[in-house]
Amino acid sequence: MKTYKIALLKGDGIGPEIVESAVRVLEAVGKKRNISFVFTPYLIGGSAIDSCGEPLPKATIEGCLQADSVLLGAVGGPKWDTLPGHLRPEKALLGIRAAMGLFTNLRPAKLYPALKGECPLREDIVAKGFDMTIVRELTGGIYFGERGYREGKYGEEAYDTESYSRMEIERIVRVAFETARKRRKKLTSIDKANVLETSRLWRKIVHEIAEEYPDVEVADMLVDNAAMQLVRNPSQFDVVVTSNMFGDILSDEASQITGSIGMLPSASLSQGKRGLYEPIHGSAPDIAGQNKANPIATVLSAAMMLLYAFDEEEASEDIVKAVDKVLELGLRTADLAHGAPALGTKEMTDKIIENL
Repeated sequence: MKTYKIALLKGDGIGPEIVESAVRVLEAVGKKRNISFVFTPYLIGGSAIDSCGEPLPKATIEGCLQADSVLLGAVGGPKWDTLPGHLRPEKALLGIRAAMGLFTNLRPAKLYPALKGECPLREDIVAKGFDMTIVRELTGGIYFGERGYREGKYGEEAYDTESYSRMEIERIVRVAFETARKRRKKLTSIDKANVLETSRLWRKIVHEIAEEYPDVEVADMLVDNAAMQLVRNPSQFDVVVTSNMFGDILSDEASQITGSIGMLPSASLSQGKRGLYEPIHGSAPDIAGQNKANPIATVLSAAMMLLYAFDEEEASEDIVKAVDKVLELGLRTADLAHGAPALGTKEMTDKIIENL
């Protein structure tokens, strides 16, 4: 029996509830596939601030680095909104990504047939469906560039600098090509090469690396056009690769056209197998502890962990199919029920486990 060590970062708000759901599903699929897990919880975010005065304790970093993979719930809440920036719960997310060397963010965006009525797009667009993965560079670009204030032409001004090295671009682009090979072998690279020098280097490197992947169809697209195409014809996309800021914006847009942010998982990866897996939604403190949260995004994040961190493809597919079946049966949590009878967090988890 294979055993994997998983660090649990339950965090704040609904984080503990949805992580517990994912743990239950992992244990159930483990019994089916002869896999065992050792789960170790660590503090992060607001809960860490309350306990030890900082959002990312050293023990948490060490525990994550020693684990085979990491599962995160959510961090933050109004309780900590008045704290200075370096003590905010969200600061822990940047810290743990840096400590683990996580430079790739994978965010799938899929329209489930059972949830087509939730999609805000026109019926003819919805009828085509879509299933894409956005590959976002996570540790470079304008978010990490030189910044500050200075005296400018019109007085005080602020500046943020976008920069990318060849190494940073090459490694994220290779991840995207490898991801495309595992899917429909179609890659769209998003940039702003008509204006930005960083995008011109980005596009040049994409074309260079494309020669190593002749089986993958590659296309360039300007980011403004990409934003339009996501709502005009999302079915055209398979794998999308882009920079930190563009990826931040486009992945949020893609999440909204699926109809529910509570359904979407994500993975943040490094050069090795270890990664950090989390739902894309927030901590939802208004429903915390009330058994109302939708656990599916976290459960699907666990499925991504099985696939990308552990190469347990069959176990991952078991979870994905179980979620599909639950939705096909018409079972919904409150965020998708629109006033109709809804399942609680625990009850939805029970149903997923029943359908494994």
